[in-house]
Amino acid sequence: MPTKSAAITREALVALLNDDLSREFQAVIAYVVYSQTLKGAQYMAIAKELEGHAGQELQHALTIARQIDYLGGAPTTVARAVKVSAKAEAMLQFDLDNEGETITNYRERVRQCEALGEYAMAEEIREILRTEQEHQIDLATALNKNVPALSAPR
Repeated sequence: MPTKSAAITREALVALLNDDLSREFQAVIAYVVYSQTLKGAQYMAIAKELEGHAGQELQHALTIARQIDYLGGAPTTVARAVKVSAKAEAMLQFDLDNEGETITNYRERVRQCEALGEYAMAEEIREILRTEQEHQIDLATALNKNVPALSAPR
């Protein structure tokens, strides 16, 4: 049975990467805001870590935008909405949930790139994926949770 990855076109990949780019923009905004608004001594270390995450997410956005341009598409300028809360744990949970979605999507993106023969692009996305998984671990640790199991590939 063929997978969704096997039937991907360059145009479809551009659309999916633009959705990923919107999520990267969301992550930059969220990490900037959360890192500066987390309150409480117990959150100071993770707040500093989130500042670093913001810079990494900006690099991810640049990488994804470059791949979209390479494929002949136009990178989006729209970020997904950022959830906010006065509660530190809620903000960290929002980030943890977003990282899980991002990881699931990038795992699929790697398969899709390879199905198109875009192996270098797949490697670029694998590197982003590695960093996103580190972010997931940092957030789960800050929330004193296990790293969540992610849904199976589509």
